[in-house]
Amino acid sequence: MKLHELSPAKGSNREVKRIGRGHGSGWGKTAGKGHKGQWARSGGGVRPGFEGGQTSLARRMPKRGFNNVFKTEYAVVNVRDLEKRFEDGAVVDERAVIASGLIKKPLDGIKILGTGELTKKLDVTVTKFSGTARQKIESAGGKARELPLKKKFLPDNARVKKAGEN
Repeated sequence: MKLHELSPAKGSNREVKRIGRGHGSGWGKTAGKGHKGQWARSGGGVRPGFEGGQTSLARRMPKRGFNNVFKTEYAVVNVRDLEKRFEDGAVVDERAVIASGLIKKPLDGIKILGTGELTKKLDVTVTKFSGTARQKIESAGGKARELPLKKKFLPDNARVKKAGEN
């Protein structure tokens, strides 16, 4: 096979539609755009989602839910995870939990939940504990200490309100 013998597969190439090249071409005069109007103009047409001045669908749909900027969000770790990742007598704090790969970000704090069993004596210092988690850590001979909650960022309007209260 030689280079000049190559040809595209049948039906894969189409003739280019050359518009605006006289009425003999079949696409002359208005070049397929019809007579006048928005779509006949260069750059004509409307933006995506425009419905002719009618309130668009995006604005007619109800908004759902509420995002509370003051919400406290905890990174959750279960007691069974502490059992797997830490040795007996280990000190478990925010840095140790991140280093062990149990969480990536501490968010507003770390909360220990009571799912699973704990046999190791651990010294756990985090932001929050569930009742069963605290009980399991202390019954295994460990210590469960709570850290104070981190201060949250306040949006500007909330900061102004707080300043006005003082």
